[in-house]
Amino acid sequence: MKNFVEELRWRGMIHDITPNTEEYLSKNFSSGYIGFDPTANSLHIGNLVQIMTLVHFQKCGHSPIILIGGATGMIGDPSGKSKERKFLDIKTIKENQKKIQIQFEKFLNFSGKNAASIVNNHSWFKDFDLLKFLREIGKYISINYMIAKDSVKNRLETGISFTEFSYQLIQGYDFYWLWKNKNVKIQLGGSDQWGNILTGNELIRKIEKGDSYALTTPLITKSDGGKFGKTEDGNVWLDSQKTSPYKFYQFWINISDIDAIKFIKIFSLKSKSKIDNLIKSHEKESHLRLLQNSLADEITTLVHGKSNLE
Repeated sequence: MKNFVEELRWRGMIHDITPNTEEYLSKNFSSGYIGFDPTANSLHIGNLVQIMTLVHFQKCGHSPIILIGGATGMIGDPSGKSKERKFLDIKTIKENQKKIQIQFEKFLNFSGKNAASIVNNHSWFKDFDLLKFLREIGKYISINYMIAKDSVKNRLETGISFTEFSYQLIQGYDFYWLWKNKNVKIQLGGSDQWGNILTGNELIRKIEKGDSYALTTPLITKSDGGKFGKTEDGNVWLDSQKTSPYKFYQFWINISDIDAIKFIKIFSLKSKSKIDNLIKSHEKESHLRLLQNSLADEITTLVHGKSNLE
C-alpha cells in the first residue's frame, strides 16, 4: 500500500494535516473528497493542484470523490476574496457542472475497485429548510469559532454578508453528510480551505463523536511574485475553446528554472527517481530547459491529448 502522505510530502504538497492522518491512511483504504464550485464552465490550471492531489490519492489505492458545489456555488466561498461574488443562476450552474465533470474524466479512473465518483451537494441541500438546518446543525458551531477563521476574519473590516459568512457551515455539513452517508474519512483542499474543512471535522466530532481527517496543499506562488495560472490574457483554462492547446503549452514551456524545479514535483506523475534525475540533468545543462519541456509535454498530453501536443 503506497503511502499517500509521504507521496505528497516529497512533492512539497502538504501545508496542513490533522494528527494521525498519515497513520490512518497508511493502514486503511479510504474515501476522500475535494469540493469544486461550478463558478465557470471550465476548470483552470489553478485547480490542477487539487486535481493532482486526487490523482495521487487514487494511485495510492484510495477512492477519490469530487464534490461539485451545486449548492455552495449558489452562495460563493469568501476564502481569499476581498469582496462578494456575483450570484449565478441555476441554469448556468448546471451547464458549468456538466462541462467540469467531463474534464475530470481525463485525470481520474471512474471504474474499478477504487473508482472515482462525483457528487453534487445540491442533492442533499435542495430539501433542507432553513429552520431545520439551524436547529440540527447551526447549534453545534459557535459564532466565536466561525469568526476566528481566516476566511471570515480577513473580511470583517471590509464587510461580509450573512450569506458568505454561512459558507463554512454549509461546507462543514458537506463533510459531515459524506462522512455519514458515503464513509468519507478525509477532506482535502487548498490551504485557504483549512478553516472550512475543520468546521466539518468539528461537526463530525460533536454530532457523532466520530473520527475524521484533513489535509491541505500550499497555495502555489511563482518565484517572480506573480499569481500562478494567470497570464496577460487571464486564466489558463483546461478547455481548448477558452485557452488553445498552443497557449496552454506555452505557459508551461515559459516558466522559470526555479519554478520548473518546484512545479515538476507537483504537476508531473513521474516517479521520485525520474524527477530527481531530470532535475540533476537540468541543473547541469539548464539552457536545454529539460524540465520545462518535460512538464509542458506531459501536462499538455494529459489535458489536450497527444495529437494536440504534436
